[in-house]
Amino acid sequence: MNLNEISKMSKLERLQTMEALWDSLIHETPEIESPEWHRDILVSRTREIEEDKAEFISVEELRSKHGG
Repeated sequence: MNLNEISKMSKLERLQTMEALWDSLIHETPEIESPEWHRDILVSRTREIEEDKAEFISVEELRSKHGG
């Protein structure tokens, strides 16, 4: 299946296809490990939270900053 064929599908068909693909990955594929850089970011963010240096914003604030 290529992008042209996918674009011809209805939104519902595309969502159903994505769900089927996701289910096949969850049930048929061994767990995929996160890359090392991802772990480093999580460690850094956890440290910021523990040291009360993290800044949190609401979803509404995020949307207004990024035009979403």
